[in-house]
Amino acid sequence: MARRRSYRSRSFFSRSGGPLLSEDTTSGLVVLLLLALAGVSIFSILGLAGPFGVFWLSALKNLFGWGVWLFPIFLIVLAALRIRPPEERSSGVVIFGVLLSVLSLSSLIDSMIPLDATLRQQLVGEGGGYIGLFLRYPLETIFGFWVSLLVLTLLFLASLLLIFDLPLSHLGKILFSPFAAIVDFFGGLFQSSGARISSQGERDADYQVHHFSNDEEEEEEDEKEEEDEGEDEEEEEAVAETSESLSGLGSGKSPRFKPVNIDLPLTLLMASTGKPTSGDIDANRELIKHTLENFGISVEMGDVSVGPTVTQYTLKPDSGVKLSAITSLSNDLALALAAHPIRIEAPIPGRPLVGIEVPNKAVARVHLREILESDGFMKRTSNLALALGKDVTGLPWVVDLERMPHLLVAGSTGSGKSVALNGIILSLLYQNNPADLKFILVDPKRVEFSIYQHMPHLLTPIITEVPATVNALKWLLGEMDRRFSLLAEAGHRNIQTYNQKEEERLSYIILVIDELADLMVAAGSEVEGAIIRLAQMSRAVGIHLILATQRPSVDVITGLIKANITARIAFSVASLTDSRTILDTAGAEKLLGRGDLLYVSAEVTKSKRLQGAFVGDDEIREVVHFLKNKATPEYVTEIAEKKGRGAGGFDDEPDDPLYADAEDLVLTTRKASASFLQRRMKVGYARAARLLDILEARGVIGPGDGAKPRDVLIRPDERDILDSTQPEIDNADENEEF
Repeated sequence: MARRRSYRSRSFFSRSGGPLLSEDTTSGLVVLLLLALAGVSIFSILGLAGPFGVFWLSALKNLFGWGVWLFPIFLIVLAALRIRPPEERSSGVVIFGVLLSVLSLSSLIDSMIPLDATLRQQLVGEGGGYIGLFLRYPLETIFGFWVSLLVLTLLFLASLLLIFDLPLSHLGKILFSPFAAIVDFFGGLFQSSGARISSQGERDADYQVHHFSNDEEEEEEDEKEEEDEGEDEEEEEAVAETSESLSGLGSGKSPRFKPVNIDLPLTLLMASTGKPTSGDIDANRELIKHTLENFGISVEMGDVSVGPTVTQYTLKPDSGVKLSAITSLSNDLALALAAHPIRIEAPIPGRPLVGIEVPNKAVARVHLREILESDGFMKRTSNLALALGKDVTGLPWVVDLERMPHLLVAGSTGSGKSVALNGIILSLLYQNNPADLKFILVDPKRVEFSIYQHMPHLLTPIITEVPATVNALKWLLGEMDRRFSLLAEAGHRNIQTYNQKEEERLSYIILVIDELADLMVAAGSEVEGAIIRLAQMSRAVGIHLILATQRPSVDVITGLIKANITARIAFSVASLTDSRTILDTAGAEKLLGRGDLLYVSAEVTKSKRLQGAFVGDDEIREVVHFLKNKATPEYVTEIAEKKGRGAGGFDDEPDDPLYADAEDLVLTTRKASASFLQRRMKVGYARAARLLDILEARGVIGPGDGAKPRDVLIRPDERDILDSTQPEIDNADENEEF
């Protein structure tokens, strides 16, 4: 009986004779009727509809005059709205906008002939027809020609806002873009060919967004960027000035770097090559919809965005559907689409939609030059902007290192980590002269950063040894303290205001460590302590950290490091555990490798998928060679020296304020242990242990032997002899180093 009722519900008539067409069937018939009427109108206008076409064209001309094409266009728009209504807007608003545009445009066309009753009778079918006269006649009769023309123009613009759901500022940008393009073309003829960065559209034509709905959320971000354009121009003018830059030492000395203005041409970098191939988009949309329906989940498919690595299919689930029910079907969707891995973003930040990211058939490589030429990079608010790559819609992503203010990069071997570091370094080189920004590059593997050797932006030669890295961290701590003292004396809160108002400018210092794991294994406590203190305090004085590792484990990326470095980039990793170690969430284990990454920060709390910018070794060599020909490096030799000072909190030097007291106590009592120094000197264990290390290094006590107490090697009366011979020992050690 149930089946019989179901069968009858699909029939055209009920028992009582009333129509029982389903909503889909009714909508389909209406669409066919509208398209048929539009087709007849088009063939009539073209003179291909026989005698009926002559009659129908005469009727259309009486109604629309010269605007006879408006009628079939109006019918086609109505049919399109019936096929796929807007997701977040009422179809009635769009229909009203289309109707208003037809009326106002017909009236504007009718304004091309005089409003004269006698003449109108002779010009039947001319101008805007009776439809055009409908609005024009009362307006022009009451207000006159010019006011009527103004009102009709404003009504037409209002209809465009209703149809496309555009803000007024964005509509103005679209309408005047041809004139702006002409101005830019002629203005570019007079610009120098060596200009640092040129402008282009935000999204390349290669990365298309297939609109199956009227979602326009991204336009708000474009508006904000346009509002900040004036501030960006002032910032760029300030950067162009070549002023002297200082980089101080922990001892208080400040060597002056020679200011050199270097304009890096973008021609040194490769242009974009290749296009992404997403496969059959319509077929994939239907597969996704039917697969979810098979599990009882009803959804409405939305836009499709083709990115460089993946294609994102958006969908809107029906009310009452749990997002967890969709995310749990990732393997089933991967099976249906014959693609692996599938990543589901539920929901898409800022949109009431779910995104399903399917790997492309052919991946398009994103070159660094594309990002540097983008509007997003041109409109940066800082000269520490990092060109990361492009998102799943093909939009360039540029982030500000000043606002991070430090960055952690992690991923498995071959996932694109080192290439990303090279892209970050080059994006900073394209914005800053050697006097404005200095790098300290740490390369324990000895092969990643060797290509940058002798670059003028280096503050010290490439560091490859663990002891030299520890001393560089100590030097940075001392430099940080010295800069804080300078800012306090001058009454400034940060390096930006200091450089704007003081004659002697401070350069930004970027510490880049390619492999953090090697350092944590060899000198974990010292390295972690220095990194944590720098991460907590160095932002205000222009010191920033970029740390990378291919071993994302908790003993390398510790909890304290993660707590103080919130901006992180995760490349492809082997397991869910590794992804959680880096990002505190899943997702990195489903990346495709070769530059496919997830980015999170304090501002981007939900991971954003990007295809990282690629830069090849040949491009790096060209850039470094160009820089070497323009300037020479000015090294600060104290940074990595073994006897360097300025520990800034490591109090393990022979001139530790408590060292003399510790030496007196040990020589007097003939006892030497960390717990003993803790009790008698009221210090922490770490400092007591470091004091013991210093005493051992100076020959006062012997080495530790398990739980046995240390031997005191000298008597109190021999201390003067030890002090007199120690400088000779230090000098001998230094001579051996050279």
